[in-house]
Amino acid sequence: MDSARTQQEAEDKAQRWSALLVAALSSFLTPFMLSSVNLALPAIGDHFKADAVLLSWVATAYLVAAAVALVPVGKLADIHGRKKVFIWGMVLFTLTSLLSGLAWSAAALIVFRVAQGVGVAMIFATGIAIVTSVFPLAERGRVLGITVAAVYSGLACGPFAGGWLTETFSWRSVFLFPAPLGLGLVLVAFWKLKGEWTGARGERLDIAGSAIYALAVIALMCGISVLPDWRGGLLVVAGFGGLAGFVWWELRVPQPVFEVRLFRLNRVFAFSCLAALIHYGATFGVTFLMSLFLQYINNLSPQQAGLVLIAQPVVMALFSPFAGKLSDRLEPRLLASAGMGITALALLLLTRIGADTRLWIIVACLTILGFGFALFSSPNMNAIMSSVEKRYYGVASGSVATMRLLGQMLSLGIVTLMFALLIGRAQITPELHPAFLLSVRYALLVFFGLCLSGIYFSFSRGKLREK
Repeated sequence: MDSARTQQEAEDKAQRWSALLVAALSSFLTPFMLSSVNLALPAIGDHFKADAVLLSWVATAYLVAAAVALVPVGKLADIHGRKKVFIWGMVLFTLTSLLSGLAWSAAALIVFRVAQGVGVAMIFATGIAIVTSVFPLAERGRVLGITVAAVYSGLACGPFAGGWLTETFSWRSVFLFPAPLGLGLVLVAFWKLKGEWTGARGERLDIAGSAIYALAVIALMCGISVLPDWRGGLLVVAGFGGLAGFVWWELRVPQPVFEVRLFRLNRVFAFSCLAALIHYGATFGVTFLMSLFLQYINNLSPQQAGLVLIAQPVVMALFSPFAGKLSDRLEPRLLASAGMGITALALLLLTRIGADTRLWIIVACLTILGFGFALFSSPNMNAIMSSVEKRYYGVASGSVATMRLLGQMLSLGIVTLMFALLIGRAQITPELHPAFLLSVRYALLVFFGLCLSGIYFSFSRGKLREK
């Protein structure tokens, strides 16, 4: 009996660490791709003669597709198995990385980025849910902190690697380099993960709800990209109307694709998700803007710009495990709210940058931003995953990823809007540098205002642990 129990405990432990390994590696690879591409954007723009708005869609299309796909693929993972969806998502990510590196036009690259976003959604919707399913509550903050640190390690390596690859080889190498790593991760997941972790086996996918959500998100982002044109305004209104219709529909179907009721009945969960949405909306566009700023305004090479940008994710990677572990003992809302306040301070400082700003000042601002992000992210994720029952882990994991991607999409949407208003459909040439600099400042001011509002929701979420 003792021997059987010991063997079972050893198998459970091996399963837990295998799940953490796969989740951490995938959490590293996908943001690595995202952040490295930012450094290649000017080279992509020069190669395809793409204007500022079209160039922003190379990054935005990926996020829109991921945000659209997350809701239905998260539900499919709960129905058919999270391991299965995870592996197929990694296969799609790897294949589209190769195709993006071989793209023959800006339009083809954007199409491949859309498909890559779907693959990333399949990874995001399952990785955190798998880890949360196999680790006990007492260890959850620590392992989620490790996973978040892997995300930030990918973000940290991405700018330098992206800049070096672009400068040494070409922008195509940025997409080709992660492909063999993705293939290796497929093999690891296939051989090491033994469970499927279904939470809704036998249920049916709500196709109508998925379609309403997809159309709403696409209308919203397409509308933002063509503002201030009147057609853009109509699309934005239609997008928000579609999201409202999606909520109405999901509250009435017996097997919703997205458990909207959790937001109405669980204050900690709802406000934590909203805080994540706002925080990502206020911060994600910073790397995109600073990448262009350092190369266009400061005349840095892609590799030099990557070295400057690495400051933020390095700090995030260093402090995220500590913040996650601390949230196992302290109320996550206190840590997360403090982190969001520090983030707001960094954004305010960045609004003052100009052509004569010294690099050390920019590095200092990015370091402060990274520390605030680390202090917010791990505790906030711990609050989300620990505020729901086990059968909702897939929904909660999908919600975390959805809030992150919607926030990132919102952030790039704000940047795209500023470019459309102040630069228009034109390449960023030296003559347009004053307009570009103004658009950077206005976007950062909007980010600062968003972050201030997020502090309220973060602090008002309520206690996770009632004493």
